[in-house]
Amino acid sequence: MPHRPSTLLWLRRDLRLSDLPPAAAAQEAGGDILVCFVVDPRLEKSSGPRRLAFLYDSLRDLDEQLSGRLLVVRGDPAAEIPRLASAIDATSVHVSADHSPYGRRRDAAVETALGDIALRAKGSPYLVSPGRILKGDGEPYRVFTPFHRQWRAALDRRSTGRQASDRQARSPLRSRDVVNPGDLRRSGRIRIPPAPCALPIEAGERAARRRWSEFVADGLDHYDVDRDRPDRDASSRMSAYLKFGNIHPRAMLADLGRSAGAQAYLRELAFRDFYADVLFHWPQSRWRNWNSGFDDIALDTDDAARERFDAWKEGRTGFPFVDAGMRELAETGFMHNRLRMVVSSFLVKDLHLPWWWGARWFLEQLVDGDIASNQHGWQWAAGTGTDAAPYFRVFNPETQAKKFDPDGAYVRRWVPEYGSDRYPSPIVDHQTERVEALRRFRSL
Repeated sequence: MPHRPSTLLWLRRDLRLSDLPPAAAAQEAGGDILVCFVVDPRLEKSSGPRRLAFLYDSLRDLDEQLSGRLLVVRGDPAAEIPRLASAIDATSVHVSADHSPYGRRRDAAVETALGDIALRAKGSPYLVSPGRILKGDGEPYRVFTPFHRQWRAALDRRSTGRQASDRQARSPLRSRDVVNPGDLRRSGRIRIPPAPCALPIEAGERAARRRWSEFVADGLDHYDVDRDRPDRDASSRMSAYLKFGNIHPRAMLADLGRSAGAQAYLRELAFRDFYADVLFHWPQSRWRNWNSGFDDIALDTDDAARERFDAWKEGRTGFPFVDAGMRELAETGFMHNRLRMVVSSFLVKDLHLPWWWGARWFLEQLVDGDIASNQHGWQWAAGTGTDAAPYFRVFNPETQAKKFDPDGAYVRRWVPEYGSDRYPSPIVDHQTERVEALRRFRSL
């Protein structure tokens, strides 16, 4: 290794080379840069096969762009990052801030283990980082609408105050800027694992930018009209790229004009930031009701409940709109947002099952499984989260299908046997279970 000062760039949920603030900070620090990723066994264990496939393919894309100079190791980051920093005599380690509960604990442990070597965080995966938007009394927002107003104001302030450092952060890191890890003895380098399954979309930074350009050209201006129609190919399909940081939302923000479609899309980015902010302030809401007032609601968890849960997972509830969404999820790892609301409402309000059963299944199946958005989206449907008018919302699957799949094209694609004697009868009566769901909530 060269004997110039060195820095370590540790990638996590920012798997790209352009528009990367910690990379710009590492360059400003001077000297040689070693770029690394730590395959954390704890995160591997908690990730479904599709998320792992997307992760590994994203790493391959980075390694190709760096001409083979991405160092991938496996182990506990609290041990691996200090080891690598020491091996190159690093003066600092640069990261994007991670605001998730696990990420904060991990980074605190790494910072302690680094000792005198500085761990410097710059930027985050969000347009406005969690914890930045607070009420006048210093308390976090509990409802989306007032949060959204302050979020928009923060974006407006930022757009008028960009500095040269922001422009530098957009300059891509190139292979010539990066140390060859082959020059490092006992680096612990591993091969990037093979993808455990096929993916319906291509992963990586270059694929993210191609997909975003296609959506801006063909779908963005109609997004407000088409976004709720699963029978149309109107989704941006950008959520997995955002999850793994193949693209930063500020790069997308630059392409959002004033059309109704663009503003509807911007609102979805605001929801992403809001749920990350909720998890930041209330980390226990990962697997517990954000609104603890609903902790005592009666739920079904017996053997019969497990059988209904299996029918829900396998898309054989006898409700074609629900079954179509669940089959699409099982086959592709993707589910349209309208269907996510419908199938989650059905699990909690019609089947009376714990929302965390469904949330865990989604994280197992989804390519874009994100702990903040997933858990709080489920609690929105369950009526136990931050929504201002929660529990009495019960989606009628048949009404939803007529409104958002009026010609039945979506159902026919995923439930081709619907209408024949091979399709099962409904496992519950929706009207009866709606009344029962409301009774259980009101009994509290």
